[in-house]
Amino acid sequence: MCSNNKKKALITGITGQDGSYLAELLLERGHEVHGIVRRTTLEDPTKFWRIQNIESKINLHVGSMESFPAIYAILQKVKPDYCYHFAAQSFVSYSFDDEYQTMNANINGTYHLLSAIKNIVPECRFYFSGSSEIFGRAKSTPQNENTPFHPRAVYGISKMVGFELVRNYRESNNLFTCTGILYNHESPRRGNEFVTRKITLAAAKIKLGLEKELKIGNLEAKRDWGFAGDYVEAIYRMLELPSPEDFVIGTGKLHSVRQFLEIAFKELNLNYQDHVIVDEKLFRPSEEYPLMADPSKAQKLLGWKSTVDFENLVSMMVKADYNLCKKYL
Repeated sequence: MCSNNKKKALITGITGQDGSYLAELLLERGHEVHGIVRRTTLEDPTKFWRIQNIESKINLHVGSMESFPAIYAILQKVKPDYCYHFAAQSFVSYSFDDEYQTMNANINGTYHLLSAIKNIVPECRFYFSGSSEIFGRAKSTPQNENTPFHPRAVYGISKMVGFELVRNYRESNNLFTCTGILYNHESPRRGNEFVTRKITLAAAKIKLGLEKELKIGNLEAKRDWGFAGDYVEAIYRMLELPSPEDFVIGTGKLHSVRQFLEIAFKELNLNYQDHVIVDEKLFRPSEEYPLMADPSKAQKLLGWKSTVDFENLVSMMVKADYNLCKKYL
């Protein structure tokens, strides 16, 4: 499909955490990398910080995931061998304030890509970035590929619909489409609105005297946290399989927000108890069965497992934020 014999990869959400890590990985492995960005993103250089080191090596195309003509035109121009779909409204809100935007962007964007691929490049291999939020009120822990879905937020619902769209195009149109059901994965590139980055940024700012306290929700809430750089390796391997499969991707280990706080603040010789204020307004609904992955299938078929443990992940993030904040002093 490529005149230069390089495989072409198209990434939606390329300026995000996962998209940027995957773009780097694909470049290292000899792919020609293309990305889709919104016009508003293109006009705001601050949104390119995750890909600034590779921007000259990739090809960016302007288009909204909510516009089928725009997506169709990009697919027709690029004709990719691989398509990795990360773009989504990804912050999980339990207030339902943004439910229309979330549903519209997440579901329509996935549908537009699949439809365009079917009509233009049916041989293109397609990856959809799912979420553990599709399990929501899980009936058991850990969860695997056969665990029933029970999302309880609009974000999780939109990801469940995306999963079913991907499966339908695979079964009805014989396309190579698969979903990675990814559990929480973090890195220094995580958005500031997520609790992990809130903690590491706050710890760094407190150490540097820029802030005094951190308001946070339930300290006993537990998550399966892994390193985003590990997870894009699993994603890459999914599209290299002989046939498409869906996978649960996670560490299979639970840690609490309190543990995250302890490690983050200790890294900077601080005691989190001196600075953290629990705010019940920030609590999520309680979870009878926590969301924790059973990555057995990924280990067996992909030969994949996480390599960065929880303590090193937190340490990596805190050090990065401390160095970042020091620059502004």
